[in-house]
Amino acid sequence: MFYKAYSPKVNGFIIKFIKEGCGIRGIARLLRISTTTLLNRIRSIAQKIQQPILTSNKIYEVDELCTYVGRRENRIWIACALERESKKVVRFYVGKRTNKTIRKVIDDLLISNPRQIITDKLVNYQYLILKEIHRTFSKGIQNLERMNLNLRTYLKRLNRRTIAFSKEITMLKAVTRIYLWA
Repeated sequence: MFYKAYSPKVNGFIIKFIKEGCGIRGIARLLRISTTTLLNRIRSIAQKIQQPILTSNKIYEVDELCTYVGRRENRIWIACALERESKKVVRFYVGKRTNKTIRKVIDDLLISNPRQIITDKLVNYQYLILKEIHRTFSKGIQNLERMNLNLRTYLKRLNRRTIAFSKEITMLKAVTRIYLWA
């Protein structure tokens, strides 16, 4: 019997298990591979995933999701942009709780010449988005809010009260990338 980590089917199983909300130790146990090998495979899978291509003249919803890495005091934002028509996440960025994190997503959207960018009423957005294309609604971004709920439901590391959490920001980025785009 050979070590299963190098089987060609393992990457597909890793992606499926991540999307189903399995933890790292659970996936390693199910696939009978070491957790270190699994973490390396997750990083390599995430690196190979390409960002979706942005098309011009679209309507986007932008929102942020708060979580932490390591301990609760180390707050992290996941800023996401969803294309309203297809309901697919086209951009996300993981970083500190600053305007810089949101700006990374907004700048990508602005390059694509959007028709409209819809956000919640967070004050930070008014400084980053042109007034001509910016709209704020308290209930206008329900597609993205639902996606945030799905993220919290399926990726246990994003739950607010849990023992599952990311120890490294690179793993948070990798797992989020796999969940959203694989």
